Amino acid sequence: MPDMPPPPRIAFFTDTFTPKRDGIVTVLCLLLDHLQQRGIAACVVAPQMRVAAEQRSRENRYGEAPVIRVPGLPFPPYPELTLGPPTPGTFRQLRAFAPNLVHLIHPAWLGGFGLAWAKRRRLPTVASFHLDLARLAPHYRLGPFAPLVATYTKRVFRAADLALAPSVAMQEQLRAAGVPQPALWRRGVDTARFHPRFASATMRARLSEGHSEAPLLLYVGRLSREKQLHRIRPLLDRIPEARLALVGDGPARGEMERLFAGSGTNFVGYLSGEALSQAYASADLFVFPSAQETYGLVVTEALAAGTPVVAARVGGVPEVIREGENGYSFAPDDAAGMAAGVRQALASREHLAALSTAAREFALTQSWPAANDELIGHYERLVVAASRSAQRR
Repeated sequence: MPDMPPPPRIAFFTDTFTPKRDGIVTVLCLLLDHLQQRGIAACVVAPQMRVAAEQRSRENRYGEAPVIRVPGLPFPPYPELTLGPPTPGTFRQLRAFAPNLVHLIHPAWLGGFGLAWAKRRRLPTVASFHLDLARLAPHYRLGPFAPLVATYTKRVFRAADLALAPSVAMQEQLRAAGVPQPALWRRGVDTARFHPRFASATMRARLSEGHSEAPLLLYVGRLSREKQLHRIRPLLDRIPEARLALVGDGPARGEMERLFAGSGTNFVGYLSGEALSQAYASADLFVFPSAQETYGLVVTEALAAGTPVVAARVGGVPEVIREGENGYSFAPDDAAGMAAGVRQALASREHLAALSTAAREFALTQSWPAANDELIGHYERLVVAASRSAQRR
């Protein structure tokens, strides 16, 4: 009887992880939770974050997964990120964990080291696409480096044994870059955590700063230049009765506070847990102007909460927005299109309620367990192929 192949034992390399909060961290944490439920061992190689001493012990584990922290310095264009090369201790801990597969969570800095380490050890590699770094570069005054970043990204994804895209649009982009047979790692949504039942009059009053009767628009995510939040400002002039709540934080907060001064905008800061669930469910409409998304996880979170969406037609947005049914989309940079979508959604209470019902119904078809089980299938095939290759050597 032939030997059974070993189960996947995965080392993740990522440039962003807890306690930082963003879409990449959310996706990776959900995957780690799912792997733990399936009995699959994992570890994470991530930057050392600037946290208080009492938090350090919590920083070095996520559930049952050890987190191997790499010391570094803040990245000046985006100080929330810490960059530094892996140390000999990093690789000692990796060898002790003994992974049989390496997953590069959008390989940029640490992912490059992870790819080289995996190739030396003949471990299969997966690279998943999360950020279009070349297009983001100009937003951080790094425009001259964009061609270099694009070339590096192509080479890393071509070198991986499997490249994964979060949406059909990004899958086509990888294919056009010469990446052979990129697969889809679709996104899901936690429909128990994001649910209309969390609607709260108290939260609505908080988000609207006491103007609960006014149309309430919501944004959740990083406050950074590539999110194009400045494009919402003219919308508030066109619909002066509306209130806007921006949930999140980031390097552009000060700039945005100056721009939105006097417009009925509330800079709420980070929310988590039930407070975040309440924020999603208590708004009338979710507005998402970002033109640089590969998927847009917050869009499906809003839909799950029964909050219709008006979003730029990029990344995975065309795959989740049903025009006039659960929301509206507009061409990137089309401020008039965004305003038209908001006006259409708010045309009547009856129409808004119908959009809300359809939003929730669509979200119920988007399952994280199914998406992550499909990913585990990719892992298992790669580990089996590597095991057979090793036996032939």
